[in-house]
Amino acid sequence: MAHILVIDDEIPIRRFLRISLVAEGHQVSEAASVQEGLSQYRHLNPDLVILDLGLPDGDGLAVLQAIRAHHPHPVLILSARDSEQEKVRLLDAGANDYMSKPFGIQEMMARIRVLLRQRAGVSSGDRRHFPHCGLTLEIGSHRVSLAGEDISLSRKEFALLQALVCHPGKLVLQTQLLTEIWGPSHKEDTHYLRIVIASLRKKLGDNPQQPLLIETEPGIGYRFIGN
Repeated sequence: MAHILVIDDEIPIRRFLRISLVAEGHQVSEAASVQEGLSQYRHLNPDLVILDLGLPDGDGLAVLQAIRAHHPHPVLILSARDSEQEKVRLLDAGANDYMSKPFGIQEMMARIRVLLRQRAGVSSGDRRHFPHCGLTLEIGSHRVSLAGEDISLSRKEFALLQALVCHPGKLVLQTQLLTEIWGPSHKEDTHYLRIVIASLRKKLGDNPQQPLLIETEPGIGYRFIGN
């Protein structure tokens, strides 16, 4: 049994998918907007996401980007937009599969089975290790160790660290981190980031004046440099 999150603002589609997925033995949660979808995803950590693009408070692409910044969990796009260009755009952004509305439920269930089998095959690789600095992240179990010592992080601290180590050496913008971790309505709340970054650095023993793990680009973003 898998836990599947359906993010779609159309109640009949959510109801139809819930009935079909429960009949297959899955647990189902629902969301009807970008903000609710991101909140549910962070809280529930589902095995698979079925994602609509045309949500009332924004484009479902924001949800896809947030998921891809943290986890390799499969995402199946379900949308009325069926142009080849749109499909290529979403697949390049990290979607695992794409189905156009209206859809056949048997084909949908078959594609979900394939994605869950693929997910089971890669779950053992849900790990990031950086020998140079001795940092290890076990993404599935939310465990962090440094030089062999376990480090206890809050959910926000872990999410922030994970977002950075998934792009080693690359600058991750403040707005991107705020949107992915706190939600679209907090993309200007940079003080949230400063507080969590300061706490994370303290726990990792990383001196902000001479950083070995997290580098700051003032007013722009952060970069993981421990790779």
